[in-house]
Amino acid sequence: MAVENQKKTFGKSTREVPAAGQKAQKWYPAEDDAQPKKVRKTVRPWAPRQTLQPGTVLILLAGRFRGKRVVLLKTLDQGVLLVTGPFKINGVPLRRVNSRYVIATSMKVDVNGLDSKKVDEISQPKYFTAEKAKEKAGEEAFFKQGEEPKKKEVNSSRAADQKAIDKPLLSNIKKVQFLSSYLGSSFSLRKGDKPHEMKW
Repeated sequence: MAVENQKKTFGKSTREVPAAGQKAQKWYPAEDDAQPKKVRKTVRPWAPRQTLQPGTVLILLAGRFRGKRVVLLKTLDQGVLLVTGPFKINGVPLRRVNSRYVIATSMKVDVNGLDSKKVDEISQPKYFTAEKAKEKAGEEAFFKQGEEPKKKEVNSSRAADQKAIDKPLLSNIKKVQFLSSYLGSSFSLRKGDKPHEMKW
């Protein structure tokens, strides 16, 4: 006569325990298996800080132009900002920067007179895609390794866009005393400076 399995409780869970003389199963389903939680990951749109308004003077903290003061033109998607030097004052061209690596100051530049259509055109991702010239790897490329690299030629259309954006900015900057020298100076910290106590 076969002896039926007995159900025993272990804490909160129950399982079948084989009777005497029967072999235990190698595998049995546990009733208290934790089910994976279904979490919906929502993509939240990026919201710029309140201080990041067009015309605000920013201090760049990273990149080639770190320490330079630039003028914010427009906030783009995914935390990217469109800024300019202007180029004639501090040598910073139209470029995109990450909003995490800038300090917004209380100084503002009047952006009246800027062509909004031109700014929208420049803010497109296609505008900043670099044209990569594919060079064939061969003897010529091998012998050119020690030579000085050629200077990149600036596209004439980009230079025209830079002038079109900077022209109204420069006229507004000249109206404010010492603003051009302020934008032209680089920011740096000295020994003993406490950035958390500074008023931007």
